[in-house]
Amino acid sequence: MKASIKGVFAPRLFTCLKDYNKSKFTTDIMAGIIVGIVAIPLAIAFGIASGVGPTEGLITAIIAGFIISAFGGTKVQIGGPTGAFIVIIYGIIQQHGLSGLMIATVMAGIILIIMGISKLGNIIKFVPYPVIVGFTGGIALTIFSTQMNDLFGLGIEKVPADFINKWISYFQHLGNINWLALGVGLASLVIIIITPKFSKKIPGSLVSIIIITLVVWILKNYFGVTGIQTIGDIYELPSGVPMPSIPELTMKEGETIFNVIQQLFPAAFTIAMLGAIESLLSAMVADGVIGDKHDSNTELVGQGIANLVTPFFGGIPATGAIARTMTNINNGGRTPIAGIIHAIVLLLVLLFMGQLVGYIPMPCLAGVLIIVSYNMSGWRTFKSLAKNPKSDFAVLLVTFVLTVIFDLTIAIEIGLLLAIVLFLKRTNEASVIRVFKDEIDPGENLDINLHEEKLTIPEGVEVYEIDGPYFFGIANKFDEIMKQVGDNSKVRIIRMRKVPFIDSTGIHNLETLCLQSKKEGIQVVLSGVNKHVRATLEKAGFDKVVGADNICSNINEALQKSNEYVSKDKK
Repeated sequence: MKASIKGVFAPRLFTCLKDYNKSKFTTDIMAGIIVGIVAIPLAIAFGIASGVGPTEGLITAIIAGFIISAFGGTKVQIGGPTGAFIVIIYGIIQQHGLSGLMIATVMAGIILIIMGISKLGNIIKFVPYPVIVGFTGGIALTIFSTQMNDLFGLGIEKVPADFINKWISYFQHLGNINWLALGVGLASLVIIIITPKFSKKIPGSLVSIIIITLVVWILKNYFGVTGIQTIGDIYELPSGVPMPSIPELTMKEGETIFNVIQQLFPAAFTIAMLGAIESLLSAMVADGVIGDKHDSNTELVGQGIANLVTPFFGGIPATGAIARTMTNINNGGRTPIAGIIHAIVLLLVLLFMGQLVGYIPMPCLAGVLIIVSYNMSGWRTFKSLAKNPKSDFAVLLVTFVLTVIFDLTIAIEIGLLLAIVLFLKRTNEASVIRVFKDEIDPGENLDINLHEEKLTIPEGVEVYEIDGPYFFGIANKFDEIMKQVGDNSKVRIIRMRKVPFIDSTGIHNLETLCLQSKKEGIQVVLSGVNKHVRATLEKAGFDKVVGADNICSNINEALQKSNEYVSKDKK
């Protein structure tokens, strides 16, 4: 059984079922149950922190988790809501409401599917590491800052959305600290931290929620202790899987659906990029552990389908979750069946234990999310990257600050732009242009026929060697060197044996050089042009400008051709 669409959509589930057996099913069941239990507190916490609710978080983990496992390109990926989306989801809801979030998520799903079908899965892997670390660290700090109201029990009804005003508001309400709520939050943190010392398999977040919820329930019902806010005090409790629906979109007077889509496109693009990056990074990490190779394009299509479908059930954006994926691997999961079982476990929780969710204290969830933000922060990576080139660390810091102070969309756009500019600057600096006037040493020049000891450059001939890609940056540098050298030569040899590619600016530069040289009575000859560069030049019609005979395969031919031109000129 095989499903494929032009080689870009081949879910791993179908290939894994070919040789599936009882032994694999047993380990998948155990892994699926454990990772399902791990996902319960995270799904609830991410849903609430995003500004929706516990039901939406669980629904996302169920539906998106099932689809990502069933249609994704990895064997062990576990999908669902993640901390990376909290900031952008919260911002969309503040500006456009829940209906705006649904449209943005659906648009993101479509973008992901298009990316997968267009085979852009491998390109996503080239997002610079400092950009990834920068916005991940920024998201972590933002998540941490959103939990202070619940951790300290400040009772702020409407916390400002932006980072600076949020902390100003916290300091203004310091006199309202609920010490009991703070004690509950700190106790939650302690339990999460010490649990791994006793058990590696049982998640500390789950242990914390069970113990703290039980203690708070006893305090409320037997000792009359009040003042500790629970999920049930704020949100409608889960009662089952909602029917799919299309919410009404509230638009301003004179506004059209197209205007709304235009406004939401940057946010949708950010969701898609973030989902693609996080899921493919998770898949790469998983490959290294289990010795497999994921299909990045199929993974993007699977992620796209999940984000296309989930919003109609009230869900939020989802992607591959590294922590849950590693939990799956460490507990024996080796096929997508484990991810499907994880979704079934969450469905059973939603159907039969939904009311119990209401007893979970908000400060306890704050403790869970603070640990999540700490694990996301990557402060050790920040420290190590500080020792790398200053330009890389600058990109990291700019992306980090923009994520925290402004938003993720701006951070990713400017971070990528900075990384590209710095890459081009380095490439330009690495490209070298050398000028030869007297002779060429064959020992350092591999395209020379080695039967000659040295090649003498005839009088009236200049040789310019370009070492590196001939793109717009090096083209300007070449112009400057030509002006500096510029004497009364009769032939200019442009040696291109170390030019791997040439862009339109480079071609334009060469054309301008040829035309200007002709006016000055100087002949241009190209040397050592590889097949790829030659094909590009011929496609652009440059061979007609310089003359096809003047594009030589090596320096010997070019010097011979130059001799002919110099001899003719003397006659």
